[in-house]
Amino acid sequence: MATLRDSMIELDPIFGVVGDEEKVSAYVKEELAGMYDEYEADALGNQYFVQNGTNPRVKLMLAAHMDEIGFVVHHIDDKGFIYFIPVGGHDSRVVINQVLAINTSKGLVKGVTGSRPAHIVSAEEQKKGIPIQELHLDAGTSNKAETLELGVRVGDYITFERKGEYLNGGKVFTGKAVDNRAGCAVLIEVMKRLKTKAVAPTVYGVFTVQEEVGLRGAQPAGFRVQPDVALAIDVTLAGGTPGIQDRELPVEFGAGAAIKCYDSGLAVPKKLTNRLVETAEKYAIPYQREVLAKGTTDGHAIALSGSGVLTGCISIPSRYIHSAIGCVHLDDLEHCVQLIVKFIEDFTEKI
Repeated sequence: MATLRDSMIELDPIFGVVGDEEKVSAYVKEELAGMYDEYEADALGNQYFVQNGTNPRVKLMLAAHMDEIGFVVHHIDDKGFIYFIPVGGHDSRVVINQVLAINTSKGLVKGVTGSRPAHIVSAEEQKKGIPIQELHLDAGTSNKAETLELGVRVGDYITFERKGEYLNGGKVFTGKAVDNRAGCAVLIEVMKRLKTKAVAPTVYGVFTVQEEVGLRGAQPAGFRVQPDVALAIDVTLAGGTPGIQDRELPVEFGAGAAIKCYDSGLAVPKKLTNRLVETAEKYAIPYQREVLAKGTTDGHAIALSGSGVLTGCISIPSRYIHSAIGCVHLDDLEHCVQLIVKFIEDFTEKI
């Protein structure tokens, strides 16, 4: 059974672009074997792991999305070059000169993103990012038939080909899918630790799909569970790196769990943020308050499901989000786990 540290190494390289999350869900189910009382999966691919509590009147939902941003094959030309479009939010500047992997019916197929050589790029072109739609993927084939023989088809999903690692053996993990395998690692660890405790609420650990293209999995998940309280677990933007002013991104990397107060899709009711802050302070768990001007999480969709759900979010500070080198700090992961576990242990009645 993987430790929290190991979970990041094992989860990050798994292929799980939006709409193709099956390999991630298979890992989660195997890792949580024996850690739940009930299990369900819905038509979209959301995974529900239920731990029964001592007070059946209270239901608490934890949600972490399994999907990662990526690309999808859009066209294969006669020379065998593959064209693709983005799935989720990308900065086109970080896609060039990368090795990408296509999930085909025959397995993963690698290719490199090509562009015009620097020798023939004009001074004006050098000032601009290359739109993703203008990039091509070179799989080393000579024609369309050879590319098709590899198993590549229009509609196949693509991700960055990269094995994550802890930088120089320390506590900073970097990988292609920390958004949101970091949240999945936290939720897995929470479910493991809760299994040894008697808690009042019935806990629904929900691993959602299709968050990166509009929170599409979380809303039906919220309808299905109809919880009294829900917490999304996701990464957030951390500042502290060159070129970013503290007032732009005040959340600090390595400084503890971020308790969300507000983002562009969720105004967390004060009674919930107060309870989370009280829990963190009661147990001396490092935390920080988060206000995110742009961006949101599954919490937005869950809050609006059914007749409305009291919903918050526990965020993991992250550097270089939505790239192949996203970073999270192991201490932040641990403090998120501690905060959620203690919150649930102290949760005996509806807020």
